[in-house]
Amino acid sequence: MLTPPQSALLRETLAAAQNPLFFLDDDADGLASFLLLYRMHRRGRYMLLKTSPKLDAPFARKVEEWNPDTILVLDVPIVEQEFIDLAKRPIFWIDHHQPLDLQNIHYFNPRLKDPEAYVPTTYMAWQVSQNPADLWIAVTGCLADYYMPDCIDQFIERYPDLLSKKTDLPTALFHEPVGQLVKLFFFLLKGPTAEVRKSIQVLMKIQSPDEIMKQQTPAGKFLYRRFEMINKKYEVLLEKATTAVTEGKILLFHYTEEHWSFTANLANELVALYPEKVIIICREKSGEMKCSLRARFPILPALQKALVGLKGYGGGHANACGAVIKKEEWELFLERFEEAI
Repeated sequence: MLTPPQSALLRETLAAAQNPLFFLDDDADGLASFLLLYRMHRRGRYMLLKTSPKLDAPFARKVEEWNPDTILVLDVPIVEQEFIDLAKRPIFWIDHHQPLDLQNIHYFNPRLKDPEAYVPTTYMAWQVSQNPADLWIAVTGCLADYYMPDCIDQFIERYPDLLSKKTDLPTALFHEPVGQLVKLFFFLLKGPTAEVRKSIQVLMKIQSPDEIMKQQTPAGKFLYRRFEMINKKYEVLLEKATTAVTEGKILLFHYTEEHWSFTANLANELVALYPEKVIIICREKSGEMKCSLRARFPILPALQKALVGLKGYGGGHANACGAVIKKEEWELFLERFEEAI
């Protein structure tokens, strides 16, 4: 997490920035982090990294086009030195993935000091914001990244309809109403770009989760209707995935690009339903197998071992990883991974 001087520096930076540009990861943690920081002063633009989890040289064109005075990078796993060199602006990168060694960037990552630390980007953004009106955004983003924040008691007191009592993460996410709000943050980022942008623009103005969950305002009704439409697609895939359960250690389910991508969400829910198994959810697209892997024990070393020498890449957290493998090497990867597990 951030130290008090780091939080203070980021507050001062956001207060001074007249035209900040936010780059954010395409998930609920990235979205919640952005909302928390943007709503402090409501200035600047954002760009969602939908096609790749890295900020590289081509994105420097957006910097030139929009001419920001400050750049904030939120929950993005990879920033390349070439982008930093080309951007020629102050860059503040808040992240919690595997640390990288870069120059000329303000880098905030708890794993720089403790490789085993796990703090979502949302929680660090909340340390900066501390706006009581945005408590619901902070808790939603933290739960979405499988982290129970220390402000959960305040959330329960303020929003008992969403979470009635303190409980464990699987119960909160899959058996309490707050879990629907978490899903909504994920699902609003799916679909055509224009619809995603409209959803984010509406969400930027929402003042209370009740607007959405109780559909109290036209804006809240719009977001909830879109969530319901997307959730129907998800439930169809979830039902199919549960039929893939066997007696083996690994629960493997794969689907094709003709379906919307719900890979990470399926993996998260299935590991809660089947905690004794290793979950592999894979979406086949353009000759590649794009996977989310989950377990209740560390699987990252096994993933790294299985990928050696293959046309693919992967990484993430100890119990929650992602990987992309060429289709022609998929069966070999599975054999290696199962052996490593």
